[in-house]
Formats: sequence, structure tokens, C-alpha cells
Amino acid sequence: MRRLTLFLLAALLFANDPAPLYLTATTANIPGAPDQVRLEILRWSTDEERDRLMAAWELRLSTPANTKGKAATKGKGAGRGAAPASGADAISPSTALARALQETTTVGYLWSSEMAGYALRYAGKIANPDGSQRVLLITQRRLGAMNQRWNLDAANSDEFTVIELRLDAKGQGEGRTSLAGKLAADASMKMLTPESGQPVVLRNVKLAKEAK
Repeated sequence: MRRLTLFLLAALLFANDPAPLYLTATTANIPGAPDQVRLEILRWSTDEERDRLMAAWELRLSTPANTKGKAATKGKGAGRGAAPASGADAISPSTALARALQETTTVGYLWSSEMAGYALRYAGKIANPDGSQRVLLITQRRLGAMNQRWNLDAANSDEFTVIELRLDAKGQGEGRTSLAGKLAADASMKMLTPESGQPVVLRNVKLAKEAK
């Protein structure tokens, strides 16, 4: 009966799309592990915010770098973003997304034993029929930007970090990140996720009643 009650409470918590949502976890497979992590999701990102970030990644979002020397706001297609630039004006999808994240409102925070936390600029989730959840977070700064605690072999150069949490119906699970791998568009999440095969970086992820 107690297990059933916990299951129903967790299902109700997710079903009502709560804000804020607090999670705790322990780091693994990184130099600073084990370290306690707290995640505070203050609100979920809107569809418009998600679409804008994806447009930046796909270089469909006009920026000073990819519109220089182009009449990006005139003629056919005005207001829909500029085509990818070439030569000296070209920027990478990673750089374009980093710039878009800087202009996006903070939706939560990630805290660890580091003095400063990390702002979350994207938070999205999908619910599965069995009550499990996939939660996707993107930090404004790369995890470990100022230290070596999050460094992984073959690390990429992204200025941000994408975190994917997979939680069961009780709100427990684990998480992977984009720290050492590439990103791939996920049709169900309608957003970028860490490519498959990345090591688990967050273990013992579980719901917490409130921020400490």
C-alpha cells in the first residue's frame, strides 16, 4: 500500500506540471565525483523558447554574425532568419545556440559544491505512458567552465551543457550530459539531446521536497 501511495503521489506531482521542481543527484564518472547536486526547475520552457533555440542551432535565427553584409530583413523571407553565412562571417551551430541561450530567461539552477551555481536556460520534459519521464535541461555556462571537476576525456568545446534525465514513475533515475559527446535532434523532445553512449554523470536522481 505504501509503494502504491508513493507511486500515485509521484504521478500526480508530474501530471500537475509543478513549478518549482526540486531534484537531487550525485555525480559519477567525472574527476569531482562523488559530489552532491541540486537541481531547481522554477518553470518549464515555452514552445516558443524551445523553437527559438532550435532555430539558432539550425542557423535559421538571424544574428549579427550571419547577417553581416546581407539584407536579412528585406525582400522575400524577411523576418524568418538569414541563411547560414560563409567565410569569415560563418558561425557554428554550437556558437549560435550559445548566443541564443544568453538571451533566454533563466528557468532554474544547478548547484553543487562549487561556489557558484549554473543557470538553466532551458527545461523541458515528456511523460511516457508508464509514468516515467524524460527531463531535458540546458545550462547557460558549460559545467566545469571554471574548474576541472566536470572534465571528461574527449570533451567538446560547447559553451553550454545539455543534461538529459531519465526518471521512473517515482521520480528516480539517472542523467547523462553532452560534456564529452555530440548533440542530436530528438523528434519526441523536439530539442537537442546528448548522443547515445555517453556515460552516466548523475546517479541517484530523485525528487526533493524543497531547495536547501
